Amino acid sequence: MENDNAAKLAVLIDADNAQPSIIENLLAEVAKYGTAHVKRAYGDWTGTSLKGWKDQLLKQSIQPIQQFAYTTGKNATDAALVIDAMDLLYTDRFDGFCIVSSDSDFTRLAARIRESGLTVYGFGEHKTPKPFVAACDKFIYTENLTYTVRTPRPSGAMSHQTSQIAQAAVRKLGNAGLVDLLRSVVDAASDDDGWAHLGAVGNIVRKRQPDFDPRSYRFPKLMPLMEATGLFDVDKRDPGDGNPAVIYVRIHPDDEDPASPAPTSEQVGTPPST
Repeated sequence: MENDNAAKLAVLIDADNAQPSIIENLLAEVAKYGTAHVKRAYGDWTGTSLKGWKDQLLKQSIQPIQQFAYTTGKNATDAALVIDAMDLLYTDRFDGFCIVSSDSDFTRLAARIRESGLTVYGFGEHKTPKPFVAACDKFIYTENLTYTVRTPRPSGAMSHQTSQIAQAAVRKLGNAGLVDLLRSVVDAASDDDGWAHLGAVGNIVRKRQPDFDPRSYRFPKLMPLMEATGLFDVDKRDPGDGNPAVIYVRIHPDDEDPASPAPTSEQVGTPPST
């Protein structure tokens, strides 16, 4: 569904839990997965805390949904968003939902929508609790929407220093399972010769880890990230008839031990944090 721009999506925003400054980039990201037929932002618009949203609501044609804070310490906004989400779900008009919040209260909502066979895209900050992340088909960290990523050279080559920095970042973050994840997914998707179609690798990675995103490591796509690690061979195959190249990857037979110590920050710079 991610490549089907005809998918009908409902974008539901917890305005109490999201920043208006990211909305333009967020909606551009949503457009990768489908068309936003519904765009709603929930909050108490009578107060002053959400005044920064006004320009974005008008500019992006987002419908504000008023929800009064009836009691101090109770979040009525969450309940209103959940009720609307279920009403929209029962119309059978949508292919997926985009839930914009860093609040774990929407974990059950995401799971319930997926139980109905629809795709759930979550958007939130890195502080988002893991249960909500895992409940989504794909989770996009909003910090990644504003990152300036490295643009690879046309030939796909990169400088020795850039490669060192990338490898240091990947190996350091490999303690969280990144390297093991990439290696195991390539192995799972590979044929008898060890080659795996890059598209299949990307699909399996997202199913295993919904918040996986090359932009977290300052790379725009999966292939430049895998090339930068130095752990994989890349083969671009020409299918002929003017069709674009088909990319395959495999684990390099002579790759270094991913658990080997990374160069120090003084040597290669400080890798990005997640």
